[in-house]
Amino acid sequence: MGVINLRSITNGDGKKSIKKDQGFRYFLLISPFLVLVFLFAYFPLHGWIYSFYDFRPALGLSGSNFVGFQWFEFLFGSQAMRNELRRVMTNTFVMSFLNLGTSLLPLFMAMFLNEMRSKRFKKSVQILTTLPNFISWILVYSMAFMLFSTSGMVNTLLQNIGVTDSAIRFLDTTSRVVWFQMLGWGIWKGLGWGTIIYLAAIAGIDQELYEAAKVDGANRFQLMRHITFPGLLPTYLVLLLLGTANLLNNGLEQYFVFQNAFNRNHIEVLDLYIYNVGIAAGSTSLGTAISMMKSVISIILLFCVNFISKKIRGESII
Repeated sequence: MGVINLRSITNGDGKKSIKKDQGFRYFLLISPFLVLVFLFAYFPLHGWIYSFYDFRPALGLSGSNFVGFQWFEFLFGSQAMRNELRRVMTNTFVMSFLNLGTSLLPLFMAMFLNEMRSKRFKKSVQILTTLPNFISWILVYSMAFMLFSTSGMVNTLLQNIGVTDSAIRFLDTTSRVVWFQMLGWGIWKGLGWGTIIYLAAIAGIDQELYEAAKVDGANRFQLMRHITFPGLLPTYLVLLLLGTANLLNNGLEQYFVFQNAFNRNHIEVLDLYIYNVGIAAGSTSLGTAISMMKSVISIILLFCVNFISKKIRGESII
């Protein structure tokens, strides 16, 4: 018995050492990615110190005056500043919720693409809808300007056929229609990429479920409704929760290239506002303070979404 116990103890220690070695190897494999995360996500946080100074680029941080929480007091103490933040946050949340509301479109497109029998047509549609994702927003705006400017192709066509006498200012609208314009361009650019994610998820659905349903007499739409759609829901819920936690990070490039003096009141989201204040207007300290506020709100949203995920799905996302 003593020998057996000694062997079992020895084997147990051996297994533990093997697990430790494997764990160390896995750590070495992910260590380059941890370094990248630290360099690009955590190291830049030392720039938050600028919010406590009246920073002047010509003087540098050492030559700038330390002002403590002055910029935060100005941010929340000034009525004009609060009105600006209310306007910017309204634009941000409206655009984010519009994007979340249309997040089912890639799922449905993937379902219909999966049912296409012509592989050549299916691949052609995938290529044509995925290519816009790799086009920069500058080129997208160039195309939009060519089509929808006052002297663009659409206005020229409408005037030639007598629909309108004067040019319609599609890109210079002062109304909230600009929200839906930005939504349309975003869907056009990102629909194909989102579809690829759901097509990959469809490939992971057990094919025996389809075969069993066909034996029972299910048609193609019933297969989509009762097998494909439920099979994609877990992927959709994870992406939806991540998108909800990322409400304030709805992009800068798109709104930056489309902004002008006419639509700025409705197109200026939080990221663009931080850029306009911190870089364009030269108030680095105030821009940093607003960026810190955004980070704090984003962390709160992340934990709220994580709590909701635990309650609904029984799993957390962090």
